[in-house]
Amino acid sequence: MPVATMPPHRHAPGRSARPGGLRRVVHRLLTLVAAAVVGAGVLAAPAYAEPSVDEIEAAIDKKWEQLEPTIEQYNKVRAQLKVNRKKSADLQKKIEPLALQSELAMNRVGDLASRYYITGPSHDIGALLVSAKPDTLTEQLTILDRLAAHERKQLEGVLKVRDKYDAEKQKLDALIASQARQQNELAATKKRIDAEIKRLEASLPVTTVATEKCPTINGVVSEAARIAIRTACAQVGDPYVWGATGPNSFDCSGLTQFAYKAAGIHLTHFTGAQWNEGKAIPRSEARPGDLVFFFSDLHHVGLYLGNDKMVHAARAGKPVNVSSINFMPVAGFRRPG
Repeated sequence: MPVATMPPHRHAPGRSARPGGLRRVVHRLLTLVAAAVVGAGVLAAPAYAEPSVDEIEAAIDKKWEQLEPTIEQYNKVRAQLKVNRKKSADLQKKIEPLALQSELAMNRVGDLASRYYITGPSHDIGALLVSAKPDTLTEQLTILDRLAAHERKQLEGVLKVRDKYDAEKQKLDALIASQARQQNELAATKKRIDAEIKRLEASLPVTTVATEKCPTINGVVSEAARIAIRTACAQVGDPYVWGATGPNSFDCSGLTQFAYKAAGIHLTHFTGAQWNEGKAIPRSEARPGDLVFFFSDLHHVGLYLGNDKMVHAARAGKPVNVSSINFMPVAGFRRPG
């Protein structure tokens, strides 16, 4: 009897029509879900922002708050260590002759007895024994004992003083060892904090100029301006001397000439000439490193630092300093180079 077969387009009930197709659908769904999760994660992750100059400086300030007490504690321990080492050295100078003196006294006591029992009394001892006219060996030994006792008494006095100095020196040496360890620990702490401060300083943007004697300056766009600012700021505190162009004293145009000379830009040592040697810049566009001139006759010039501040050789009797540009009438700005 022939077996009935189902048409090609029909399938037995309860079985998947296209197993491979179903797997592909599931795979697509999983891919979409994974993509959505990843996308959501990317959206949820906060974007990393470089710390600002203010944040870096705040971190440096915080580190300095840790460093300064460490430095002062180090200075305190070092000063104490210096004093105690001197005390220890002075005691050692006192102990050395006492040690020799006690050793000689001990040798005399030993020699006194051995010479008498082996070779008889020495001439000095013999004379003393004869003058004492001892009748028996016992009497002679008694005198000898008295001589030895006298030596021992002297020895005891020496040893007592030496022991006192030894005890003092032992205490001092223990204190010195403790202070030396403390000094080393403080030095290591200082070195670690110093390294962290240097790392933070190195993370400042290239357009930021940080010096010891001027405020931190941002937005310094040219390398020449950065060099000029660092050079001028390094002179803060140097005296004003009429006609001086450095390196240890300056007048106003001498300082700006000196600063830009370090950057490879030559300026004439005269404010009027420097006015014509730079590019005119409106005050609204002035940036750190520009020259700022004062008075209608341009008889004073300073190096602009931004935020209405400048570094300049002020006047006779007043050293190079950082001050506001607003205490004198501003004539204009020029950009060297």
